[in-house]
Amino acid sequence: MWSVRPQLDNARRDKVPRNVVEGEANVIHWKIVVLAALFLAGKPAFGAEWQSDWDRTLNAAQQEGEIVVYSTNSTEPVFREVFQKKFPKIKVTTVTGRGFQLGQKVLAERRAGKYIPDIFVQGSTTPTTALYPAKALDPLKPLLILPDVVDQSKWWQKKHQYVDNEGQYILMFEGSPGGEVLYNKNLVNPDEMKSYWDLLNPKWKGKIVAIDPRVAGPASQTIIFYYHSPDLGPEFLRRLFTEMSVRIMREDERLIDWVALEKYALGLFPRGTEVGGAEKAGLPIKQFTSGHFKEGGFISPTGLTVSFLNRAPHPNAAKIALNWFLSREGQLAWLENVLKNNDDQDSLREDIPEDRRNVKARRQPQVKYFLTNKYDLLTDPRPAELVKKSIESAK
Repeated sequence: MWSVRPQLDNARRDKVPRNVVEGEANVIHWKIVVLAALFLAGKPAFGAEWQSDWDRTLNAAQQEGEIVVYSTNSTEPVFREVFQKKFPKIKVTTVTGRGFQLGQKVLAERRAGKYIPDIFVQGSTTPTTALYPAKALDPLKPLLILPDVVDQSKWWQKKHQYVDNEGQYILMFEGSPGGEVLYNKNLVNPDEMKSYWDLLNPKWKGKIVAIDPRVAGPASQTIIFYYHSPDLGPEFLRRLFTEMSVRIMREDERLIDWVALEKYALGLFPRGTEVGGAEKAGLPIKQFTSGHFKEGGFISPTGLTVSFLNRAPHPNAAKIALNWFLSREGQLAWLENVLKNNDDQDSLREDIPEDRRNVKARRQPQVKYFLTNKYDLLTDPRPAELVKKSIESAK
């Protein structure tokens, strides 16, 4: 046991009464105790309190008996199969689709007075630009109770990554590096492509196909990176869509097929989930790896997030599902499905073993990443306006 007592010199000790000296020592002792308490107050409390909260919530969730999740294809089996098996008394109903489609569905249902889903699992764009402004979300942060979820030291950059400025509503759990440039291995030598500016080489004019960046998704997030990168900027974006005769489309599968069949040499902004399946099938295509281009990389073209809908019909079941899904156990279950489908997605949890992550989706420690999934960037209209004007002027 340690004690705190000032080390007074002999002269001062002779002049100062003993009770005063001991009083100073006690003051110093209590100051240290107070400072220690304040320090610990900033740390997550993992006592019995969370367990009683969890038990009460689980009991209430089982009484509700159901949860409805609007989800991506990659996360849907985790809720429908793994979560359902672990919590058999909570019936899981899932609805899958693209973010903008499900966002429109939620808002249309609410206009009709129907409040159906409890949680929304999609990329960051739709909850940020549609659900959040419509005040369809409730704070998610107060619902987090499991110790290994609350402990931010287990997450990338030692913190939870929220998209909204309040740091409450839209929690980003997925953060794979952007792999937004696809190429045909028979037509493109990757060693000749060292910079994004190499995409503007005249030999690629008319040989680039891209997913429409005017539609919410990986494409719209990638142009945010291009626009705000100090090494690229508006000029790069303008020239790409005005000078290179880029073919614009909205079907990932067709873009991948056309690159594989050598109709185009390069494909921009395809969804990694679709590319992974094509690579697994043996098509002659590949994406440039994270940090391949000298301008660096970004996180993330998908940037999967989870949100809690207000007026949720099953709030306790939602609380259980959110905590379990964001736990190490839940993220491992999701990543198992990611590996099975060869999707290029990765958890923002840092306590996941390397062999449970897709190699091509891992963040590289030597690469500096630009985080596009922030409210101020996602709601900045300038990148989209520039791209729209550039595409129209190129017609």
